[in-house]
Amino acid sequence: MKAKSKFRFTRKALAYPYMLFLLIFVVVPLVIILINAFLTDDNSFTLNNFVEFFSDNGGGLTVLGNSLLIGVVTTVICLAIGYPVAYFLAKYHASNKVLVLFFIMPMWVNFLMRTLSTKAIFLALDVELGMGTVLFGMVYNYLPYMILPLHTTLVSIDHSFIEASEDLGADKFTVMTKTIIPLSLPGIMSGITMTFIPAISTFAISEVLSSSKIFLFGDAINMHFSKTTNSFGVGSVMSLVMLVLVIVCNVITNMTSKDEGVKSAL
Repeated sequence: MKAKSKFRFTRKALAYPYMLFLLIFVVVPLVIILINAFLTDDNSFTLNNFVEFFSDNGGGLTVLGNSLLIGVVTTVICLAIGYPVAYFLAKYHASNKVLVLFFIMPMWVNFLMRTLSTKAIFLALDVELGMGTVLFGMVYNYLPYMILPLHTTLVSIDHSFIEASEDLGADKFTVMTKTIIPLSLPGIMSGITMTFIPAISTFAISEVLSSSKIFLFGDAINMHFSKTTNSFGVGSVMSLVMLVLVIVCNVITNMTSKDEGVKSAL
């Protein structure tokens, strides 16, 4: 008699290819970066890579500070523009879903193509490339990432909460500040995370829209991993710093979502 196969095709089996993909293309590269952060060019153990990044001479902290500042400004502008847009789209979501499609369509275009097209427009208008054009490119590219989670959260808000606030005598401003904004806080935190992290780690926008005049954290990482510089150790340290920032932002977002879920249940 033939031995029966122990493998059974279940839903769990569908996760195996994805787990293999994560192992090869996520876990292994992160381990390599972690190892390179503690190695010199001759593969000997060292902590000089961390010293070079955190020292004033290396300039790593200065670049990180500039990137964080630009990331904060970009995120604030995207939130200021994105929240009213997302609220408008959510308010008329049932009657006209095509409007949502118009704000998502730029995400379908290649990132580099959008940036190069923006530069071509600025050059045609004889606009000097610099900080203003970089911020414009940041907002233009990352605004959909702010609008989409905000729109999803605003659409899912139970309208009975708004009606209850209005029945209790609250005006429109009070309803917005005391009901809608607190209930949309998970979407706000998600949009901030999806905008802030790419903004501080980007290098294509700052390089193209400033003609390499503005040097950000992503530019520094790209430079250290280039063939000309070949300083993989410092680049690995900077990549780990970026990974820590991503983890911190995700933890804050998850904590905010859980707290908001508990408040809603109460």
